[in-house]
Amino acid sequence: MTQFPRISRRTLLAALAATPLTAVAKDKSIPVGLELFSVRAELKKDLPATLDAVAKQGYECVEFFAPYFEWTTDYAKEVRKQLDGLGVKCHSTHNGMNAYKPEGLDKAIELNGILGTKYIVLASAGDVKTLDGWKQVAETLNRGDEKMKAANLHAGYHNHALEWQAINGQRPMEILAKETGKGVALQLDVGTCVEAGSDPVAWIEQNPGRIRSLHLKDWSAEKGYKVLFGEGSVPWKKIFAAAESTGGVEFYLIEQEGSQYPEIETADRCLVAFKNIHR
Repeated sequence: MTQFPRISRRTLLAALAATPLTAVAKDKSIPVGLELFSVRAELKKDLPATLDAVAKQGYECVEFFAPYFEWTTDYAKEVRKQLDGLGVKCHSTHNGMNAYKPEGLDKAIELNGILGTKYIVLASAGDVKTLDGWKQVAETLNRGDEKMKAANLHAGYHNHALEWQAINGQRPMEILAKETGKGVALQLDVGTCVEAGSDPVAWIEQNPGRIRSLHLKDWSAEKGYKVLFGEGSVPWKKIFAAAESTGGVEFYLIEQEGSQYPEIETADRCLVAFKNIHR
C-alpha cells in the first residue's frame, strides 16, 4: 500500500491562507489588438505595409478609425483580403456621428460587413452639454443597434474624459449605460477614465457584460498619454481581472497617442509590456 505523507492541520491552514480564493485566472484566449490611431502617420503613408508590420509584431486584431468611412466597398474588400491573409481580425471600427445618421448608417453597415466586424463604435458624440442631450445620444445608439442587428452587428460607444464629468450630479456615462439596450457595447477607454478621476474597475463591475472591449491606454500625471503601456498609473491587473470575470470583454485594443519612439516601435513595446502584465 502506498503511504502518503501526513500533513498537519497547521500546514494545511497556512497553505489555504496563502491561496487567494478570489483570484481570477487571465484568459489567454482573449485577442489583443491595436487601435490603428496609434500608428496613424504610418497608416496614412502605407496602409498595407502598416498592417503587415503590426501583424508581424503579434497583434491579433485591429480597429480602424474614422477615415475608413471614406473607403469604397472595393477597397474595403482589398483590406479584408489582406487581413485574412495575415490572420488578423477586425472586430470593431471607430466612427463619427455621420455613420449613425440615416444617410450614413447603411454605408457603415456595408463596410463593416465586408470587414467582418462585430461593433460599429461611436467614437464621439460631440460637445453634448445637457443630460437630455446625452439621452438623445443613447436613443441614437439604440436606433442604430436595432438596424444593425439584421447584419449581425451591434452599436457601441467609446468614452473620452467628457463622459465622466458630472452634469447636475450625474455622469453622462451613467446615462448612456442606463438608457441603452444590452446590445450596445460600452467600449472603455481606460486612460481617459483614470485621468478624469473615475474608477475603471468599479465601472466595469457596475456594468456586467457590457464592457466588451477596452482601449488599453495608459496615463500618468507627469507624461499624460505619452507614457507607454504599463508605465503609467493605471491598475492593469485589477482591470484585467474585472474585465474577464465580470465585464464580458471579447477583445483588448492597445492605444497609444504618442511616445518618444517611432509609432511602429511604440506599438511593439506596448504589446511586449501587455504580454508581461497579462499573465
